[in-house]
Amino acid sequence: MDLSTVLAALPFYQQDKAGNPAITSIENDHRLIQEGSIFICIKGFTFDGHEAAEEAVRKGAVAIVAERPITVSVPVIYVSETKRAMAHLAAHFYDYPTESFHLIGITGTNGKTTTSHLIEQILRANGETTGLIGTMYMKIGDETIETKNTTPESLTLQKTFSKMKRANVTSAVMEVSSHALQEGRTNGTAFKVAVFTNLTQDHLDFHKTMEEYRTAKGLLFARLGNVVHSDSLAFAVLNADDRASTVYKSMTAAHIVTYGIDNKADIKAKNIRLTSEGTAFTIDYPGGTVEVQSKLAGRFNVYNMLAAFAAGFVSKVRPETIQKALESVTGVAGRFEIVPNNQDISVIVDYAHTPDSLINVLQTVRPLTKGRVIAIAGCGGDRDKTKRPLMAQAACRYADEAIFTSDNPRSEDPKVILADMGAGVPDEQYTVIEDRKEAIFKAIEAAEPGDAVVIAGKGHETYQIIGKDVFHFDDREMAKEALLQKEGGQI
Repeated sequence: MDLSTVLAALPFYQQDKAGNPAITSIENDHRLIQEGSIFICIKGFTFDGHEAAEEAVRKGAVAIVAERPITVSVPVIYVSETKRAMAHLAAHFYDYPTESFHLIGITGTNGKTTTSHLIEQILRANGETTGLIGTMYMKIGDETIETKNTTPESLTLQKTFSKMKRANVTSAVMEVSSHALQEGRTNGTAFKVAVFTNLTQDHLDFHKTMEEYRTAKGLLFARLGNVVHSDSLAFAVLNADDRASTVYKSMTAAHIVTYGIDNKADIKAKNIRLTSEGTAFTIDYPGGTVEVQSKLAGRFNVYNMLAAFAAGFVSKVRPETIQKALESVTGVAGRFEIVPNNQDISVIVDYAHTPDSLINVLQTVRPLTKGRVIAIAGCGGDRDKTKRPLMAQAACRYADEAIFTSDNPRSEDPKVILADMGAGVPDEQYTVIEDRKEAIFKAIEAAEPGDAVVIAGKGHETYQIIGKDVFHFDDREMAKEALLQKEGGQI
């Protein structure tokens, strides 16, 4: 593909220096440049790609896409926003790969990861070759690839979709963050189904207000179903029990399918029975009912399973196949993950890092626990500060004992973060243990048979970010070590 063919994706641009070189790749990381690449200069939080343009040319870049004037020996394509241009260039260069398979996107504050894994299992049970993009990793068939963001940058995204196409993926599911939607990372991506889980407070450091946050998530639905083909209908799967769904209904041209527990819905859970062994419930859907016996615990997981059922249903998977797939899932790493032991102490590691998700986990644990519930909670640095006192309130209100500790403090002083949490519960009893390992050890040491220890915030993460350093840290490993120490070496 030559430069002029690649640039056909852009309606407006200015080219400095003539030339129409052959293009072998598109890159926004100058370290990945090879002979024949286009280099797209992206201005990030810590590094401006324009500063690497000359080095990119030395490494073999034959064209540069930029926002501001640069001096290099190859053609420079000037656009108003390189991030927006990158999404369109990437989709065009890789020949719009998402048009070749069935793509389901999931957005919402909580539940995206569990729901995406449930949907992937449903699709695999239906005989599909699947892809998955999410918080924990990306998957193409059985291959797992590490990822840094819930939703990758548009260039990485389209490269991944292209790999999925070459691997003959027939259906894929991806988590879609509000950041990604607002920044246009999914521009050029053809979703067939969009799923909304719920909307509660998070990311107000980025979106500033809940209304802005809600609107950002709504972009997934606003871009869905505007082009109608009889052989490829688009569906918006909405949570009937969340008020934001009313807004998203008005934003989308797609067909709407609702799910819920409390309000009227197309797909509804009834007769819910929550036990320490899991969850049983009935799903009413258009045309029938199925009984589900799941190993996933908690009312919040009923919502996740309903969302997954709805996504599978509109994707033309048989209800009986969906039912069996839901029942086959035993859990998702770091999501209400139980650390096994022989001491009659329930130790649960969960990714809960919002007030609502922490409340959900603690409310699930409470009726299943004979003794006390001990909650370990923290808040990340350089993130939404307004939720810190709310996290503290959730821990103190729904647990018998609350321990506040460090999460990923990043560039902030952990003491400041902990003080922000404490400000939300001035009259409550809680313990502050800054060192996360010490907090886990102290909680498990204090736990007695019949008690539950909930370690919240990091879930599947295997690291802790302090300053600019990344250290290995896994809540599950720490819990196992603490249990070993408590039992004198037995677990």
